[in-house]
Amino acid sequence: MYKILKKDGKAKRAEFSTVHGTVQTPVFMNVGTAAAIKGAVATTDLEEIGTQIELSNTYHLHVRPGDEIIKKLGGLHRFMNWHRPILTDSGGFQVFSLASLRKIQEEGVQFQSHIDGRRIFMGPEESMQIQSNLASTIAMAFDECPSSRADREYVQNSVDRTTRWLVRCKNEMERLNSLEDTINKKQLLFGINQGAVFDDIRIEHAKRIAELDLDGYAVGGLAVGETHEEMYRILDAVVPYLPEEKPTYLMGVGTPVNILEAVERGVDFFDCVYPSRNGRHGHVYTAEGKLNLFNAKYELDEKPIQEGCGCPACRNYSRAYIRHLLKAKEMLGMRLCVLHNLYFYNHLMEDIRQAIEAGNYREFKKNWISRYEGKQE
Repeated sequence: MYKILKKDGKAKRAEFSTVHGTVQTPVFMNVGTAAAIKGAVATTDLEEIGTQIELSNTYHLHVRPGDEIIKKLGGLHRFMNWHRPILTDSGGFQVFSLASLRKIQEEGVQFQSHIDGRRIFMGPEESMQIQSNLASTIAMAFDECPSSRADREYVQNSVDRTTRWLVRCKNEMERLNSLEDTINKKQLLFGINQGAVFDDIRIEHAKRIAELDLDGYAVGGLAVGETHEEMYRILDAVVPYLPEEKPTYLMGVGTPVNILEAVERGVDFFDCVYPSRNGRHGHVYTAEGKLNLFNAKYELDEKPIQEGCGCPACRNYSRAYIRHLLKAKEMLGMRLCVLHNLYFYNHLMEDIRQAIEAGNYREFKKNWISRYEGKQE
């Protein structure tokens, strides 16, 4: 299922085989929260720009259109016409960040929908049932994501509960995968390491969840307020305690530099809304740094966003034209910027994989960051 092809220090170049195809890692998952990338990007576009795996969200799809509706329509792959792997986030982060009037119990969480205010209950079993209805390739375990600034006692109690919830997730997934009407009977389960910024809590949690022999392991609860230095410190501490022979996923991260640093620490999977969100606001990535196309200096700039880039925007349009579209609030401008940014991220991962294969990852990372940070707007 997961095969390491080459190591360069702690950096891993691997293949992850699933029922929906093989993922080459390290990989960046393109985020389509509600079964679509924000910015008018179709699944056919995702294929063109080299997307390997798409991420959608359990909470949002449960709220609308409803996971049972998606199941009746043949599952998420058929619903959105995407035939490569899909990872579904468990909904835990959204429950704790979006929902109001939530009440955490051992059974799960009672909360109000951020859409219409209706009361919803979600626990480990409910999250697994929703994700089974969606029939994603990889389901994430239901967890609590405590604030990185929460006190030690709260974090310890939260992590202990997350561990108990993980066992329930595993048992429920095994039950669901055995049912006759389950669409994807080979759905995979990733557990999530939590512990805020307490190294010892995270290490102990990593040891406990590693014993469950899951399909993969994520590091959650980062990129939520702590510094980049704290994030790297936690990765240095925790990743060695997660099974090396299983994929490691750093949730919600991040910037290109974050990704390069985390790969060096042994991380395989990444996801983040940055490329699409920044693109929708006219901020585009290049090897020399990030550009703001709203700046007046691009008004007469006939160059593509990035010389030599193979994305649909750079092959066909100038910075000046895309800037005009953005200023005129034409949706095409936003769409082109999002396509470019996702292509940039997808092909950064391709370069990372090649550097690990060549055995010169550390040098590649140093040169790439030096060039990228040399020019920022």
